[in-house]
Amino acid sequence: MIENGKISHNQFKLLVILCYIGTSILLTPATLASEAKQDAWIACILGLLIGLLLVMLYNSLANNLYNMTLVEYCEKVLGKWIGKLISLLFILFLFINCSTLVYVLGNFVTTQIMPETPIQFNNILFVIVVIIGTRLGLESFARASEILYPWVLGLFIILIVLLCKDINFENLQPVFEYGGKPIIKGSLLYVSYSSLTLIPLMMIFPAYVKNTEEAKKSFLSGTLIGGIIILIITLLSILVLGSNITARNAFPAYILAKKINIGNFLERLEPIITILWFITVFYKSILYFYGAVLGLSQILKLKDYRTLTLPLGMILVVLSLIVYPNSTYADEWNTTTWLSFSLTYGFFLPLLLLIIGNLRKNKSKI
Repeated sequence: MIENGKISHNQFKLLVILCYIGTSILLTPATLASEAKQDAWIACILGLLIGLLLVMLYNSLANNLYNMTLVEYCEKVLGKWIGKLISLLFILFLFINCSTLVYVLGNFVTTQIMPETPIQFNNILFVIVVIIGTRLGLESFARASEILYPWVLGLFIILIVLLCKDINFENLQPVFEYGGKPIIKGSLLYVSYSSLTLIPLMMIFPAYVKNTEEAKKSFLSGTLIGGIIILIITLLSILVLGSNITARNAFPAYILAKKINIGNFLERLEPIITILWFITVFYKSILYFYGAVLGLSQILKLKDYRTLTLPLGMILVVLSLIVYPNSTYADEWNTTTWLSFSLTYGFFLPLLLLIIGNLRKNKSKI
């Protein structure tokens, strides 16, 4: 093992929650509302149920992994060369996704908070933090989640309480106006942004998590808690802003925070959602970056994965600046290509490994 640390199942649950929320808390309401309109919350519930089934698949695969990461198991099940090839493609998937997360964060800061600050500066600063966190190791950033998660939860509860007076339940009507097709399409897109993006956790679980059986329960409960948080923010967006405004804004949750006004005294509380989002997107990014660095180190048989953090971090900054030429291209790619891209590595790859692994296990018993 080139990672010596191990985390508890509770720490693993916090990583699952923070990874699940990730960018979804800012982006998902708009995606769901553009597809399912005022029924976005129904699509969210359906997507969460599909996500829980997906986590059950990951838990089943974990029974075969023992103390191996997904990359190591690929080589064991598929053979040395095919296994390495598939592993490299998987690492590329993690790395590209990490660069898109950095792009989204840089784009958000540049367009919403500091328009005069170059996106290059924002991306470099964020990647430096990700590199430092990765070099400190799994145990360190998992322990930090125990400090940061209560802040995420507390800020989220404050946001809900302050928005209660602006809720209009008529915004949910009429229910099922456009039928089931937009709801199903919306739920699949939601799964691609949430549950399918939990796959980097298979570079940690079960190899570096104590008590595998408890960790499986944490995987499910973490997904459920993360899903409930996204459901609430989606419902709030529809109830307060309405489906049309939610669908037209790239960051509707941020617009929600802007609407807070208590007696013309307490207003402009966007920092609530900004801090909350920075924490969750940091954890999602570090899990992707950590998974890519660890996986590549295992393929190259390195003794310490930390030697790769700086060079890969520099490449990550450059890739985050060119991965999407502009926001229009990003929206087009996310609605047309992202679902099949994430399904390939988030569903079909673990399913393939599970089937082949079980076949080989049964064959060895005969």
